[in-house]
Amino acid sequence: MTDTHTDTTWLDCIKWDANGLIPAIAQDHETGRVLMVAWMNREALQLTVQENRAIYWSRSRGKLWRKGEESGHVQILHELRLDCDSDVIIMQVEQRGGIACHTGRQSCFYKIYRNGQWVDSDPVLRNPEDIYEHKHD
Repeated sequence: MTDTHTDTTWLDCIKWDANGLIPAIAQDHETGRVLMVAWMNREALQLTVQENRAIYWSRSRGKLWRKGEESGHVQILHELRLDCDSDVIIMQVEQRGGIACHTGRQSCFYKIYRNGQWVDSDPVLRNPEDIYEHKHD
């Protein structure tokens, strides 16, 4: 059997965009709820598999971002899938702490379109200032 930690040919099957990125959807492995969408480059995806946790490419910071490195809300990888066009990743994850969004909500998809406007539908589970309090030191 091939060791996926050293054999990276599976990464060659992916259609990376012009910036070498692919969108990655994180989905709760038990409920199926979409938690968030972020971006991965080749290194982030390879490390995600090696470390069995979600690691993304932060476009705003220009560096790897281990989900939960600041908040503690780590995403443990349960399953990784590639879509039929090989240009979108979906990950079944266990969301540690129950919060995926930097707003302190379970999911980044908490706004519902109703009667011509976006309405917040999900409660804040933890104040973002409390989650990221050490960043202000």
